[in-house]
Amino acid sequence: MSSSRAGKSGGSGSSHHRSSNKSRASHVCPLLASLLWSPSSSSPSAYPSRYGRRRTTLTAQKTIQQLIDALVTHRVNTLTELRRIEQVAASCENEDDARRFQEPMTAAWLHYVNSNQFLSELRGLTPDYPFSSDLLADAHQRVVTDPLSNRSWNLAWLCLCKIRDDGLLPLYAVAEANKQDMWGYDPETGEPYIPAAEEVARLTQCFEYEWTQAVTTLLRHWATPPTWY
Repeated sequence: MSSSRAGKSGGSGSSHHRSSNKSRASHVCPLLASLLWSPSSSSPSAYPSRYGRRRTTLTAQKTIQQLIDALVTHRVNTLTELRRIEQVAASCENEDDARRFQEPMTAAWLHYVNSNQFLSELRGLTPDYPFSSDLLADAHQRVVTDPLSNRSWNLAWLCLCKIRDDGLLPLYAVAEANKQDMWGYDPETGEPYIPAAEEVARLTQCFEYEWTQAVTTLLRHWATPPTWY
């Protein structure tokens, strides 16, 4: 029997850093587009006069406040959009401006994970072998109990690192492949199908491969780790 029997699994689902990654995502919400790409956010060199420099400073402050408001109200809640604001915070030349982002940015990443948006995006990258909610819950719990996790404000990044570094992918791939609902029923007897060890091994490899690709893809969003030190 091939692994095509497998069905889709269910489940519930301070400081700042400097990042050199300035790339823009191809899809971004209208809010970020209007704030980050507006002509009013031009560099100070576009305004040679003292009034122009003051105008630029006021515009920048307004933009920062609007981005912070978007974080606080959770109007922005996808990894790509949160990452874009995180890059803005990391590129602030004024330390006070950067500190203004710290608490809202931390809370926004926490909401992103706890609202199941994180799991939804992982499953969007694993359409054939849906990402395990149990795996993500385990990674989250490991982050919470790890005293070193306070090195970053970014809960999603910390969870991805736990999944990768603690070897959770192969462990949960085996568990998922062994679930009875992955195999259904024997069409001849109507009894639950009992797969051969080779079939379970093949399905395990499929889960592990697709999940690994998803985690690797998301980790590429951070060329520089989002850590305090």
